[in-house]
Amino acid sequence: MQEEQQPEAAADPMSSSDAPEDGPKETSSISQNISDADAFKILLEMKLQKRQKRPALPSTVTELDTEDGSKVYVVGTAHFSDSSKKDVVKTIQEVQPDVVVVELCQYRVSMLKMDEKTLLKEAKEINLEKLQQAIKQNGVMSGLMQMLLLKVSAHITEQLGMAPGGEFREAFKEASKVPFCKFHLGDRPIPVTFKRAIAALSFWQKVKLAWGLCFLSDPISKDDVEKCKQKDLLEQMMAEMIGEFPDLHRTIVSERDIYLTYMLKQAAKQIELPRASENEPRKYIPSVVVGVVGMGHVPGIEKNWNSDLKIQEIMSVPPPSASSKIFKFVLKATFFGLLGYGCYRIGHRTAQFVLSMPATQSYLQRLTEVPQQ
Repeated sequence: MQEEQQPEAAADPMSSSDAPEDGPKETSSISQNISDADAFKILLEMKLQKRQKRPALPSTVTELDTEDGSKVYVVGTAHFSDSSKKDVVKTIQEVQPDVVVVELCQYRVSMLKMDEKTLLKEAKEINLEKLQQAIKQNGVMSGLMQMLLLKVSAHITEQLGMAPGGEFREAFKEASKVPFCKFHLGDRPIPVTFKRAIAALSFWQKVKLAWGLCFLSDPISKDDVEKCKQKDLLEQMMAEMIGEFPDLHRTIVSERDIYLTYMLKQAAKQIELPRASENEPRKYIPSVVVGVVGMGHVPGIEKNWNSDLKIQEIMSVPPPSASSKIFKFVLKATFFGLLGYGCYRIGHRTAQFVLSMPATQSYLQRLTEVPQQ
């Protein structure tokens, strides 16, 4: 800290008792005359000086390079781990990145600004309102699948007493402290992932998977989470349940590996320096990116890093299959059938109760006596 304060003291015209009276005015006029380009360069130099050339990074960080010299540091995390939060903070502080990319999409961005208590409460509560919202947003099958996966997350949350996504919130906080650091959402939108996942399953596979998710109740400890630093806990549990469904693993894990890799490479484009005038030639410098993803995605990102990636295919949503249409019809028919039967039973019992009342019987008896008179 002393080394950083000394230049500021030397630059202060009031630090010397012999300074002329018009010193501050001159300094103020000089600062006002600095162009935006010069100010950017000064701040960028300060940032580069703070950036460690040989950063001491955690063992969970994988370093990747681009063809133009940019560097990407991928932090593999466990979504329910205090250790992962520390790894993210240390990495961002050491490398002073230009961009931070996290494994979130716009449908989950709210968790970045919510406090831990609110998130813990939200994660534990899975009610009818959330189910209706999920179905309205993603469709019947995808909405039900999303709620079942939320149940898995809620099960882990209840076991550990820890809200998910802590490493992403730490990344958001630390990125805001780094000058000129952008924050990007790097995951594929949830509706696309779930709709593609549902389309990859047959009717009986959907039933079997839903059954396995509904009856998940194995106890989990914090030690189990830390042991899973080499493979994210939530994704490991999912992998165990979907191991017999290779198409489902492809849509939920492998395709997202490709999407995350693509977004990291897009974030690692060279940075164009500001120009004092239009005549000045354009200058570029390599960028530094920090990616925060689940540990289960790191091998896939490394595998796809040097490939020519095209994400148009994995962003398309296939039309509903015949089994999905049948399941949807059966679900609606069952719902309305039960609703109608319930109304019938309630109405029947209500009618019997009303007719059995003495007042009702007396009134009916009077009505039958009137025609006879």
